[in-house]
Amino acid sequence: MTTVPWQKSSFSGGGEGNDCVELAPAPGNGIRLRESDTPTVELATTHTPLAHLIHTLKGHPATGTAPSPRLDVTFAPDGDLVHLRETSAPDTVVTTTRRKWDAFVLGVRAGEFDHFVRPA
Repeated sequence: MTTVPWQKSSFSGGGEGNDCVELAPAPGNGIRLRESDTPTVELATTHTPLAHLIHTLKGHPATGTAPSPRLDVTFAPDGDLVHLRETSAPDTVVTTTRRKWDAFVLGVRAGEFDHFVRPA
């Protein structure tokens, strides 16, 4: 059995896992995204949608139209929950907290996940 090398942001609190949004490579051009508190729910995406999300989170102006499929991020009305989904599989939703999402965004802005969107 192969262990998936999940990566979390260095800005995530706590110890090993169970406190973060994580990314891992998947076969081919794939990337997986999950919330470590609910590891059985994984979004499957590819480099293009993730690159667009990372580009946006880094505050770069959008150029052209968003890719299709894309990663959607929505915030619950109460402000504490964040929902992520890939538009080609809208029924799979990863839910995390605002604190964990903010730690992930800090990691994105620090370049910690850039290697997931560079061509191999």
